[in-house]
This record gives sequence, structure tokens and C-alpha cells, in this order.
Amino acid sequence: MLHCRKFRMMISVMLALFLGGFALMPVSLESEEAFQDIQSLQQVRLSEEEREMLERDAVANEGDILTIGLSQIGSESDWRIASTASVQACFSSRNGYDLIFDDAQQKQENQLKAIREFIDQDVDYIILDPCVETGWDSVLKEAKEAGIPVIVYDRRVDVSDEGLYVAWVGSDFRLEGDRACAWLREFLKSKNMTDSIGIVDLQGTLGASAQIGRTEALEAAVRENEGWNLIAQESGDFTEGKGQEVMRDLLNRLGDKIDVVYCENDNMAYGAINALKEKGYTVGTDLAKGDKLVLSFDATRNGLKLTLDGGIAVNTECSPLYGPILTDMVVKLDQGQALAHDTYIEEGQFSALSYIGSIRVSDRSYPVTALTEDLIRTRTY
Repeated sequence: MLHCRKFRMMISVMLALFLGGFALMPVSLESEEAFQDIQSLQQVRLSEEEREMLERDAVANEGDILTIGLSQIGSESDWRIASTASVQACFSSRNGYDLIFDDAQQKQENQLKAIREFIDQDVDYIILDPCVETGWDSVLKEAKEAGIPVIVYDRRVDVSDEGLYVAWVGSDFRLEGDRACAWLREFLKSKNMTDSIGIVDLQGTLGASAQIGRTEALEAAVRENEGWNLIAQESGDFTEGKGQEVMRDLLNRLGDKIDVVYCENDNMAYGAINALKEKGYTVGTDLAKGDKLVLSFDATRNGLKLTLDGGIAVNTECSPLYGPILTDMVVKLDQGQALAHDTYIEEGQFSALSYIGSIRVSDRSYPVTALTEDLIRTRTY
């Protein structure tokens, strides 16, 4: 596990995992009031105060200015916006960096072009959050031949030689999915629900690491749990608009056969809930009365608000705050220190249902934090 000297944000996340909460009764999200803010949940941005805090938590470069080329996927979700803000805040001029930022608008060809431009500009380091896993060999070889180290973060790359990039840091997306499915198993057990359940999977961008890991986890859980039926899988591209469109279509085709909606990020969950409301369905935890149970990933502040309100049953964290970690990695590389090639970050899981306090995956126990308003206010994103 990589540790940043001043990475206080990780401490706040760890504290959140141990904060208790009062037992909350299961609720259904039925009223107009409960839904009225969902459309406004997108395009969340960090405040100036939060940006300044992240900038202070970064590891400063105290030598000559380092030029960093950052290729970001886009701005398709709250998570992505917070991730970009974190990296931009940390790689500031006051911290000794010159950051060249490129928004690929969710197109790999734009990222390939940006990396080649970074090489032409002779940047000191390239940081890549890849849109998809494959198709990077040639451009990473070009960067290596130019003597420019590449750090990959968040999503992974699948290349013929892992020496083409110096390090990767990110989430264990398969574990995130396994934890969500383990929570669903415990929830159904607590309700004595042994009958067949219909599950639909709103997948992220196909080929992205997060989509691959979370989808694989669900597919494995369906094979392992009798009565779990995966009745449809459709990509919502990690966006609210596409998530709503896909959910509308699934409801038109499958309707009452759907019991559980497995959304592979918060923004698609917002869209799915909107579509469910349009069709007159209720969202909550009382499946016997016809509620649709929504599971989500990311644990953005707005996603957690919906979780506390009962719109999302469980929200599995995927932290976007990579800025401090990435500055630490760059400074260590510049000082000639070796980095672990692969580093996973620790993440939490949250629900308003406090009676499921932990789940088990592969013989390891993981806490499920009971949500409170106070806990949500501590979140940076």
C-alpha cells in the first residue's frame, strides 16, 4: 500500500468507515419531493475550499518545475469531475508543477493523440486514466523510447509488456462488485427471500476496467446463488442520460420481472431511478410490496444522499481523490525511488440499513457503514 506523507483525505475516509449510525427503517422512494433533486445531482464540482485542501495535501515538488501531461477520459460523471479536480488541484504551480491537461471526451483516439503531443512537448511525466483497457501498446512504447515515465491510474491497461508503464494505482473493481453482491446476499437472507429474483445490470462503458470488474462479480454471484437470475445487461456508459434511456427500455421489455437494478455507478443510478419513477414504480427495500432495489457504486456525496433517503440500498465506494497519491508517486520517481508496480487503494461501503454491519468476501470481513447526515457532510466529493 502506497502512503502519501500528507494524505489526510485517506484518514477521513478511514474514520468514516468506523462511524456508527442509528438504525434506520427501510424506506421507499415514492414522493415527488424524494425525486425532485435527482436531476440536479449531476455536474458536482469541488468547492474552492476543498480544492485548496487537496492542494495542501499534495506532495510538493521542491526541485525544478516538473511538467506533467495528464490524459483524462472525460467528464461523464460526478466521479470523473471530482477525480479531475483532485489531480488539477494537487499538480498546481504552487506545488512545483506545470500541468498540461487534456479531456479526451471519452474517446480513446483523443487520448492516443494527447499522449503523442505530450511526447512532442517533452513533458517530464505522463499520467493516464485510460478509457478502455486495450490498444495502448504502440503509444506507450513511444513514450518509453522517449524516456518519459507513464503512470496509469484508476482504470487499467492491458499491454504485452507491463514495463511500458512504471506503475498503476487504483481500485479493485472486482472486489467492489463482490462486496456489493455479498451485501445483496445478506439482505435477501435477512428477508428470508429464497424465491427467484430478477436482476438487471446497467453496465458502464464496455471494456473499461470498472465495467469489467463489476460485471464479472455480478455474473459470478448469479452462478453461485440459486434463484438469482440475470435477466438483462445493457451499457449506460456511466452517464445519467444513457442510464435513464437504457432503464426505460428494460422496463418496457421486462417490467415487473425486475426486482434488483445493479447500477455500475451513481450517475446511472440517478437515471435508472428517474426511469422507474416515470413508469410508476417505487424504489426501496420492500421487494414483497413491489419495490425495486437499486445497488450502486462510487459513493459520491449525492449518491450517498440518495442512499440515506432509501433510493439506493447499498453504495460501494470508488474514491476519485487520486491527486495526493499521484504527486507522491511523481516525487518519488523524480528522486530515483522505486514504486510498487500495482497499488490498490482502500475503500468503504455504505447503507442506510444498519442491521447489515459487515459482509464477507473470500473469508475476509468488510465493514458496511451505517449512513448519517453528519457522515455525508464529511465527504469531499
